Amino acid sequence: MSERQLLLADVILTMDAQGRVVERGGLLVEDQRILAIGPRSEFEGAQATRIEMPGRLLMPGLINAHTHTPMTLFRGLAEGYSLLTLDGWLRGIRKWESLMHPAMVAPAVAVSCAEMIRTGTTCFADQYFYMDAIIPVVRESGMRAALAYGIVELGDDAARDDALRATSAFLEALRGDPRLTAWLGPHALFVDNQEATIRTALALADAYATGLHIHFSTAGEEDAYCQQRYGMTAVQRMKHLGLLERRLLAAHCLTIPDEDLVTLAAAPAFTAVMAASACMRAGRPAAPLTRMLALGINTALGTDNVAANNSYDLFSEMRTLGKLMSYREGEPNPIPAKTIVEMATTRAAKALGLDDQVGSLQAGKLADVIALDLGAPGFAPRRGQDIYTALVYAVSGASVTDAMVGGQWLMRNGCLLTIDYARACAQLEQQVDALLASAKRPHI
Repeated sequence: MSERQLLLADVILTMDAQGRVVERGGLLVEDQRILAIGPRSEFEGAQATRIEMPGRLLMPGLINAHTHTPMTLFRGLAEGYSLLTLDGWLRGIRKWESLMHPAMVAPAVAVSCAEMIRTGTTCFADQYFYMDAIIPVVRESGMRAALAYGIVELGDDAARDDALRATSAFLEALRGDPRLTAWLGPHALFVDNQEATIRTALALADAYATGLHIHFSTAGEEDAYCQQRYGMTAVQRMKHLGLLERRLLAAHCLTIPDEDLVTLAAAPAFTAVMAASACMRAGRPAAPLTRMLALGINTALGTDNVAANNSYDLFSEMRTLGKLMSYREGEPNPIPAKTIVEMATTRAAKALGLDDQVGSLQAGKLADVIALDLGAPGFAPRRGQDIYTALVYAVSGASVTDAMVGGQWLMRNGCLLTIDYARACAQLEQQVDALLASAKRPHI
């Protein structure tokens, strides 16, 4: 019989459909799954290892629905560039990527995973190449992830063919993995991937029953291209190609015409991923999130890469998004704090097709759980503020003390258990030195 663990905490925020908040509660875990949640009194005499967590709030692990973990390598190297335009991305990031090699990837991914765990993220959606170097690190970290192989074509047929071959091998390699799911990642539809590439990606997605993770509508470049070439908007062209019938994770979605939002609302598995910090740092207009929510479009939260953000703290990202929406709409709290927390939990789980497994604390679901210190700055007064408001506007990822994925502890009392963060940082420093030295040579 598998070991049972009984977590006993001051508060359990379930994020279930009923919005249950259990005071002085217990959460019973066996193997990977939650067996029961309820008041502490219901677990008297339970046969389990009792883990007392006084002064703690338990809640679902957060889900980062859009990032690029290897790009920690470039943190601080793209300042002054708007990474949400093609030109800014080419000059601010692509020039560095031309100097990358596989040895640089692993320490960057390890640092990314460590920072996510430390601030309460237990699952993430990644989009990048070098997956052979990314997968082992994510597995070792114990995190859950939806990994999308990044297909960047930029008019280079050989690069496209290489990427598609690598994508096929990647999709096959992750079949049946218990924590990692394989997605396709056409970097940006129409802007740097031709239609033939998109059609091939769709065929692969169908063959492997998976989704596509893309960047979309960051600067209106897709619409300009599609209007000129097809006489229609990018969303209309996507519908024509059948993209909206597949699971689609679309990062940013800043400049979508209002009439196209109605079309997206009818797409059964479309998710718009908000990355507010990256949007603001790039000097781009905020996404019409209130309109999306009113139409019923699923929305989730992501950090984007930390060359654009520059932090993995999703609690900080929730706060930034809430304030940005107030500024955009010219009114206080146009997006309820509870909705913003859902964008990092239940709504993000739905985006990844994992809502029957994670995103809320419920019997039968996987035990992806984090604990926050209720004595940390921002929680007081407990009687005076709504718990969701506290999580969005008052506390930070520094309040997270513990993290569990599938019943496995990744962090206890602020100590990372699966990643040697100091070692990963030291290795990353060495790789950044190598990258900067390479940049000084005549070929850049």
